Amino acid sequence: MKPYFETELGKLYNGDCLEVMDELIKQGVKVDVTITSPPYDDLRKYENTLSWDFEIFKKITKRLWEITKDGGVVVWVVGDKTHKGSESGTSFKQALYFMKLGFNLHDTMIYKKENYMPLNHNRYDQEFEYMFIFSKGKPNTFNPIRTPCKYYGSKYNLKGRQSASAKEEKGATRQRDISLKIKADKYKGNVWSYQTGKNKGSKDDIWEHPATFPEQLAIDHIISWSNENDLVLDCFNGSGTTIKNAEILKRNFIGIEKVEKYCEITKQRFQTGIQQTLL
Repeated sequence: MKPYFETELGKLYNGDCLEVMDELIKQGVKVDVTITSPPYDDLRKYENTLSWDFEIFKKITKRLWEITKDGGVVVWVVGDKTHKGSESGTSFKQALYFMKLGFNLHDTMIYKKENYMPLNHNRYDQEFEYMFIFSKGKPNTFNPIRTPCKYYGSKYNLKGRQSASAKEEKGATRQRDISLKIKADKYKGNVWSYQTGKNKGSKDDIWEHPATFPEQLAIDHIISWSNENDLVLDCFNGSGTTIKNAEILKRNFIGIEKVEKYCEITKQRFQTGIQQTLL
């Protein structure tokens, strides 16, 4: 199985993800984290690829279970189309199937688009997609992204209870005031907001692909769920956002993409986009 191109840290394969993952599984490859977004609900046209239905999804999910290490994580970015006045619910169906296979639904996160496209219809504008975090057991790695606390340095009082051994004669527990100082930062919440679109989500010229997600989204998940030298997989590589940033962050990587045109875009990003990002 010859890669479309490779670097010291990883490889991109041009082929069907089921066939490529089957070969990787035969070779004994195990992945620390998968970060990907499938072509859900036929919302966009991806060159001449076939329609992607739920039966294909189930096959892919089973391969992801096999190729993921114990303690590994799958980040699954997905949304729903609206048809005849109803959302499809595909995202929830997929999440339930991951759990049926044995994955834990470790977190349900939101990818919020700060500059979403307004539309005229009888519902609120769609400004987010789900980012389901599935884990194969307890995650091996969590490097939480932190955000500054607005009231850093301020103090607040917390009412606490003493232990049972400190009970008074009448059986009541004594109350005590605990004064705490607000720390400089805290864990980031699970709603992540990003600018999207040309010259916002990426510095690269990648707009021949119809569904790119922001580079910072990939960076944040790579940092959160893996360490240097871990193996990152994107089985729907698209324009290569995940594996490009895996390279920059010194992770090993595997990308799989069926459309050769998008493989070529990825290759160009490695040749020029990485240098731009590091400037």
